[in-house]
Amino acid sequence: MSEQATVTNTDDSTTTSARTKDSSPRKVLIGAGVGHFVEWFDMGIYGTLSTIIAANFFAAGDPTAALLATFAVFASGFVVRPLGALFFGPLADRIGRQRVLAMIVIITSLATFSMGLIPTYASIGMFAPLLLVVARLVQGFAAGGETSSAVTLLFEYAPKNRRGYYTSFSSTFSFAAFVFGSGLVLTLTAILGDDAMTSWGWRLPFLIALPLGVIGMYLRLRLEDTPEFRRLEKAGKIAENPMRDSFRTGGKAMLALAGLVVIKGVGHWILQTFMPSYLQTSMHFSKVQSFAVTTVCLSVIAVGVLVMGALSDRVGRKPLLVGSTVGFIVLTWPALWLMSLGSVAWAMVAMVGLGLLLAAYDGAIAATMAELFPPQIRSGGIAIPYNIIVSLFGGTAPYVATWLIAATGNRLSPAFYVMLAATITLVTVLRYVSETVGPRATVTIDR
Repeated sequence: MSEQATVTNTDDSTTTSARTKDSSPRKVLIGAGVGHFVEWFDMGIYGTLSTIIAANFFAAGDPTAALLATFAVFASGFVVRPLGALFFGPLADRIGRQRVLAMIVIITSLATFSMGLIPTYASIGMFAPLLLVVARLVQGFAAGGETSSAVTLLFEYAPKNRRGYYTSFSSTFSFAAFVFGSGLVLTLTAILGDDAMTSWGWRLPFLIALPLGVIGMYLRLRLEDTPEFRRLEKAGKIAENPMRDSFRTGGKAMLALAGLVVIKGVGHWILQTFMPSYLQTSMHFSKVQSFAVTTVCLSVIAVGVLVMGALSDRVGRKPLLVGSTVGFIVLTWPALWLMSLGSVAWAMVAMVGLGLLLAAYDGAIAATMAELFPPQIRSGGIAIPYNIIVSLFGGTAPYVATWLIAATGNRLSPAFYVMLAATITLVTVLRYVSETVGPRATVTIDR
């Protein structure tokens, strides 16, 4: 006989009655979404430009070694994300979601802007990648609180029967940011040419991060905090030590969430960060072709995740979580095989197929994460396990995938990493997740 422990979200209070003119649904979605857009444009543009960064910030001679070093720097930003989660997640439970989100977006934008100013390896030698690492560490620290705070804010403003749809906007805006970044790089490359883009044009996407960050901060500061957080403030029920309470009362839910987000971390960063360089170096597509394929895929995800979020409100979260993870296990290897045929059309079909699977998962997972925790520890409860797993699996995904190809000589080998991640998540969903549709949600842990 198994012992069962249950973590239940008992928040049944309305989330819509306390809105004011500064916190209407439209303004909430715009304020939270635009800030999220800026945050993930800042985080994603590095991966999109990875092959160019490798050429500018590391010694010439071995392109594979330079690309591995570039992805190692990329992963460094994820190393500190758990520290950012430990700081910003509980902070959002203590001082409010809106204040933390405004703080995060300007910190990240300043770090991204600084990347566009760093001299190249040819100018200052090893100081160039060192400065790049410092900027990535600042980015990663701030990003540790972004997703949890944004999902919490959207969830706590959403009507009970539309929580999947509302929270899916977090993923929609993040992928819209990736689309914008990929499309911007595609446009600049087409206009400037490969040589100019490699020489100086790559700096432009980093430099626009600062004005975008100012806009994001302004919109977030105009929002009121969520009705639920204000209700807790009024009742004097804000947790004095949200971090301690997250581990003490939400530990089992945090453990389940860790398994749930493995495929999310790997899927995001394989498709957005690894694929542009993979299509160029392993599949021998041109820069313009690889950026075009990636841009189309990310566009499909950005739209598809809203549809899937709304669907999760009707049929439940679990069917989408199970269906998408099974899809990754079955279809990832065939998708990479299609890319290996050398046809842009087939590569686009393969990428869009993987993108739809990720859209299905993202459409359900944001509301699922928020439903696992009561409001007093919701942001911290999400942030801590989410960022630990994304750091371990997502941040290292481009490096691991590139290393697998170099070590095995098999350019389809990254498929097995994605399939492993999907298997871990599928087992977690099947074993630990009960249905989460509706105002109540329960995670049952069998020990």
